[in-house]
Amino acid sequence: MIMRQGQQLLLPANPAFIWASLLVALVLNMLLNMALWGRAAWVPDLLALALVFWTVHQRLRVSIGAAFFFGLLMDAHQGSLLGQHALSYTVLSFFAITLHRRLLWFPVHSQALQIFPLFAAAHAISLAMRMLSGSAFPGWSLVLAPVLEALLWPLASALLLMPQRRAPDPDEVRPL
Repeated sequence: MIMRQGQQLLLPANPAFIWASLLVALVLNMLLNMALWGRAAWVPDLLALALVFWTVHQRLRVSIGAAFFFGLLMDAHQGSLLGQHALSYTVLSFFAITLHRRLLWFPVHSQALQIFPLFAAAHAISLAMRMLSGSAFPGWSLVLAPVLEALLWPLASALLLMPQRRAPDPDEVRPL
């Protein structure tokens, strides 16, 4: 793969780190929903953020099946309509896979702008499923969640790529 100017060569991703970060995102989602804000509509979905990141960067290890599984876990945790999060995470993962080649050519802040419609679509699907099942409208603060997720994209990129960055090892013989 041709790399853009100034892009750093990364080490291979450790599968244990990938799955551990997804489990940590799941636990953080559960804590945010239970303890801190009690399922407020504006709270960002950290698991969706981690799923999109890993489907963009490691699409062969984390794909639509993993998104569906984690979606079912979130449905069971929240006691919501079974398949609501599974469908939204699956669609989110599918569109992240379709964008992954183009997305990696851009700097992180531009990636956040391009990821924003994906998060908005996932929340729209989840809202539509909720409304079709007879739930009440959660309010317009729901619009804030995809914005916060897009704003968290640079932080997630920095944190999740940290173990893959090479240590600076200057050598006159090797150009990398």
